[in-house]
Amino acid sequence: MKLRVLFRALLLGTALSVGAAAPSYAQALRVLSSATAETLAVSMNRAVVVETDVPFAELSIANPGIADITTLSDRTIYVLGKTPGRTTMTILGADGNLISNVEVQVTPDIAEFKERLQQILPGERIEVRTANDGIVLSGTVSSIARLDRALELAQRYAPDRVSNLMSVGGTQQVMLKVRFAEMQRSVSKNLGASFGISGPGNVASLRLGTGNVNAMNSLLAGSPATLSGDSFGGIGATVTMGDITLGAMLEALEAKGMVRTLAEPNLTALSGQEAKFLAGGEYPIPVSSSNGIAIEYKPFGVELAFVPRVVDGDIINLEIRAAVSAIDTTQTMVNNSGFSINAFKRRDTQTTVEMRDGESFAIAGLLQDDFNDLNNQIPWLGDVPILGLLFRSASFERRQSELVIIVTPHLVTPTRGEALALPTDRVHPPTENQLFLFGKTSSQTPNTGAAAEVARQDFSGSYGYVME
Repeated sequence: MKLRVLFRALLLGTALSVGAAAPSYAQALRVLSSATAETLAVSMNRAVVVETDVPFAELSIANPGIADITTLSDRTIYVLGKTPGRTTMTILGADGNLISNVEVQVTPDIAEFKERLQQILPGERIEVRTANDGIVLSGTVSSIARLDRALELAQRYAPDRVSNLMSVGGTQQVMLKVRFAEMQRSVSKNLGASFGISGPGNVASLRLGTGNVNAMNSLLAGSPATLSGDSFGGIGATVTMGDITLGAMLEALEAKGMVRTLAEPNLTALSGQEAKFLAGGEYPIPVSSSNGIAIEYKPFGVELAFVPRVVDGDIINLEIRAAVSAIDTTQTMVNNSGFSINAFKRRDTQTTVEMRDGESFAIAGLLQDDFNDLNNQIPWLGDVPILGLLFRSASFERRQSELVIIVTPHLVTPTRGEALALPTDRVHPPTENQLFLFGKTSSQTPNTGAAAEVARQDFSGSYGYVME
């Protein structure tokens, strides 16, 4: 008997000490006879004390897995929260009559969670509440990274029972500026020679060399020589000695070329949302199908697709797919149906990078140098010094290509429509007098406003729609 009294006293002392040390974790509920008891809130792994105004004789809990109960006296009950959930505690008197049904709600320990949240994410306005057996987070955080940290911490206290009602503040719209810059240079040189001997009346003749033999025939016959289709210059000479005519011809070609490609697409998207951009067209390609020949369209031009994510503050994560393509008329294929299909020249990249607002990154680059030469000659004769030039043809070709793709993200916010100037603002259709009398292709530009400021730029310099 003494041991039982000692045990009850020990439990009572423990409950009181817990309540004194952490009043937010424990509470005392007084149950009045013949009255509806209020809901008893118990944090998980915490205890509260319930008192009744009349002695009770029997006590039961509907779901012992949610809460555990112990009697400290005939008027005092010790309730320990075990698992988040709701259950009912029934209190009966000595005569068997119902004293009260107390609804017990066990919730996650959000007091400790709030403390940890303030330590890990100080300054963030996050509100924490309980709902049934889970945790509800609401408020505004400064970045997606901090939102993810708050959710990860909440999962520690309520696994798979966290409701996210938080919103992300700050600028969440990203404008991506992509620059494609490519330079292609090519140099090619060709030198070919031929030599011929013609007898009387052009009956006996000899043609040697690797150049244009047809032109040599015309030269020996006294007609103007026709150059090859890929030759821009040629020198031919004939010497007649009696009935024998000697002829020599030298053809040369030197070609230089340069191609400059520049594209700067800009695109704006909300953080976490994909945006796509295409400036070009679609090329029809015939393909076989069950009904015969079908047409598929392949896009070409300047393509851009990206998904921005504002990670923390001004740090931006970018998933980028960018490409520049064009129809290559030098490569053509003809299918069985007689359709002529051109090839495509395409430069594209797909990657993921992370940088700050306004910083630039070269996400792709290419430096290519192709070189080839070819020497055609008549055996043995082409190896003769000096005179071997007449029996030898040489060609040389070199191609260099340099490509770089640079991306620059910016955090942007909307502005007033009047503050934006359009490329069409500077050009207006001319009147009939301006067109026919003065030969002007556009009328005067406005004198005031943002459009006038852009229109003052000279067309001989840098112009276009540029927004920094």
